[in-house]
Amino acid sequence: MNILVSGIHGFVGSNLVVALKECHDLYGLDIVDPKKEGVIKTFGWKDFDLASLSIQQLSAFDAIIHLAGKAHDTKNQLAAQEYFDINTGLTQKIFDFFLKSSAKKFIFFSSVKAAADSVIGNVLTEDVIPTPKGPYGESKIKAEEYILSKLKVENGELRVPGQGEKKVYILRPCMIHGPGNKGNLNLLYNVVKKDFPWPLGDFENHRSFTSIDNLCYVINELLVRNIPSGVYHMADDEALSTNELISIMCEAIGQKPHIWKVNKGLIEKSAGLGTLLHLPLNIDRLRKLTENYVVSNSKIKQALDIDRMPVTAREGLIKTIQSFEKIK
Repeated sequence: MNILVSGIHGFVGSNLVVALKECHDLYGLDIVDPKKEGVIKTFGWKDFDLASLSIQQLSAFDAIIHLAGKAHDTKNQLAAQEYFDINTGLTQKIFDFFLKSSAKKFIFFSSVKAAADSVIGNVLTEDVIPTPKGPYGESKIKAEEYILSKLKVENGELRVPGQGEKKVYILRPCMIHGPGNKGNLNLLYNVVKKDFPWPLGDFENHRSFTSIDNLCYVINELLVRNIPSGVYHMADDEALSTNELISIMCEAIGQKPHIWKVNKGLIEKSAGLGTLLHLPLNIDRLRKLTENYVVSNSKIKQALDIDRMPVTAREGLIKTIQSFEKIK
């Protein structure tokens, strides 16, 4: 297949190129366009002015994977409008291109944060009424809503009116991990690597993660198989506690974990004081470190007719942490 991938120079895009380049012809779409092994050509966003595109350009691709977006800023330093300009605006632009083109598959990378900032109940499923909090999740759900507004249910399946052969997939991955990851896992790794004790061992939470290998597997299956259009959550099979995550990190680097079970009440009081004094450990950060955020992957596994994802959370995380060791 001829596949156009936006955001191809990012973390997910780079891993996706490695996974797909042997079986497909890949083209990039990004704000920068250096040469990349496995990519035939990278276009700039300016090349996708719908009014000036030729019939040849509109028929060049069989599938489009839209990864490009403004990542979640945990320091809250970005202006809200920047999220909507990029996460919503660029999605509208490339989806309009898809509707006019002859491409048959469109895969949009949204986020579980478009569904919920916090999980109410045991597990987050696709039938939840979206309640995003903050401009990142809100801009992602606006992009989803734009895509879904162009589709209609026909014979029990979401379709592009008049173009029933087109398939549209909205993926909502939770925290993605893999070689090249530079997010919160890397920050936690740097703490663990310094052999600092982890004082929150008294908190027992469970969080879902998404291995980049599982993600690439799912994307390839969506490309080559006749999977129904729709919204799909993406996660590894196993949810892990932060204590388990730290133990896995230590195992990957051959280090003994130091997990201290400091009294919950004392930690919570310290976090409250941290909020008042603007210290690193505050109420919001403590909640993020200790909350449950379990994401169901049942719908995507049912659609693919598989019982388990190819890679376990533990296997994927060890691979991720060992990649940090190689570039330290």
